[in-house]
Amino acid sequence: MSALSSALAYRRLLDTNATLRMLRADHLPVMAATLGTHLGKPGTRISTEDLHESIDSDLEELRDHFDLSTRTAKAYCDDWRRAEILVRRPATSARGETYELSAAGFDAIRMLEQLRTPPQTATESRLVSLAQSVRQLAIDTDPDSSRRLESLRAERDRIDAEIARVRRGDPRSIVLDRRRANERVSDILQQAQGLPADFARVRARFEELNQELRISILAAEDSQSQVLNEVFRGVDLIESSDEGRTFSAFSQLVRDPEQASAFDEDIAAILDRDFSATLTAETRRSLRTLMRQMKDGSREVSDILSEFARGLRRYVHSHEFQRDRVMRTLIQDALAAAAPVSQVRRPYDNIGVDLELSSVALGSVGEVVLHDPTEFDAGAELGEATETEVDFAELIAVARESEIDFSELSDNVNQAIHGTQQISVAEVLDQFPASQGLASVVGLLSLASTYGHVDSEARDRLEWAGVDGIVRSATIRRHYFTEGISL
Repeated sequence: MSALSSALAYRRLLDTNATLRMLRADHLPVMAATLGTHLGKPGTRISTEDLHESIDSDLEELRDHFDLSTRTAKAYCDDWRRAEILVRRPATSARGETYELSAAGFDAIRMLEQLRTPPQTATESRLVSLAQSVRQLAIDTDPDSSRRLESLRAERDRIDAEIARVRRGDPRSIVLDRRRANERVSDILQQAQGLPADFARVRARFEELNQELRISILAAEDSQSQVLNEVFRGVDLIESSDEGRTFSAFSQLVRDPEQASAFDEDIAAILDRDFSATLTAETRRSLRTLMRQMKDGSREVSDILSEFARGLRRYVHSHEFQRDRVMRTLIQDALAAAAPVSQVRRPYDNIGVDLELSSVALGSVGEVVLHDPTEFDAGAELGEATETEVDFAELIAVARESEIDFSELSDNVNQAIHGTQQISVAEVLDQFPASQGLASVVGLLSLASTYGHVDSEARDRLEWAGVDGIVRSATIRRHYFTEGISL
């Protein structure tokens, strides 16, 4: 391949590969840290609301160290979902949706972890494992039975010789030292790190396969639809695909009770060895839960595989595909008819035809105004006010601050007292009703307190009409004037 061909292939990879898209993201540290923390474990699935809340809490701390905008976790998650790093699915056990990492997300986070703590790859154990795998593959794929028997006998002789050395206590058959044992544990765990991404990738491939099969059912005619005929014959097309057969073999191996029990016993034996005391707690936990992770991932993908297979059979046997074919044909006819019309009419031109929607009108949720009962709460019912003592000093201060027409009130008092020895405020109001409502009453009492007298034993009942026309009254000590007022 020439340099130009390679460059074009790499450029296409940069444009289409979601893993590289995540590694090139502006906020890669924030993305990898938050998603790795909340979704990095195999099989982790969180409701969208819980993930938004958790990342919002993380962003409050991260903004002190990273140049982040004021965007919310929901906005970031939407971007990461469009970048194919997050996968959003309907929740199976409750209403709502869940988030989980895609295979690309697992791969990118694993690459970052390997760059942060580079694994030692050029080890003796890895070379031995590689050589054994190559030799076993050469034996298993040899079509010549004589050479294959010769290889198997040589392998048997080697094993017999090793057994003899062990029985003799030969120093060449000593157990692995601590360093080599630790290297092999690291190799095992490195291979296991790719399992979550592999499970996510297999699940995504089954989704694509299910979609491709449904499209082929719609696109082909009845007489030409091989997919349709095979489904009617009871063939499980998804499970019989290359991906399905490969995964089924893996799943059967993991679920085999004898294999699983032997695997667990081997893990328990490794953890009891002396060298395992030097392993970290995280490494020991990863070893101990390795089989459980494989079982959980395998069971989840198997359930998805069965669900897709049942859905495809139901889709065919219920003849729903016939309705979808008719719909597809109508849409194609409409597009074909619209193509020449689009040359002379614009999509928003008025063509004189009104179409009624067959369903309720669609609108934004933001247009809905919810009923809030508190907006119509008038509060507690008003009760009858009890009689209270009036602070005249405060009343005078209020009168001075208000715009009371004292000229009118003094003229009223001077006219009312003309020809008499004294006249009370109540009598003044009888002759000259309060033109300013309560303000006139307050003004008269203010004038009486300054220029008149107060009889603490007698009481008067004052009545006046407010600006709303409602008559109000108050019982006060008698205030009276004995002479005219000159302001």
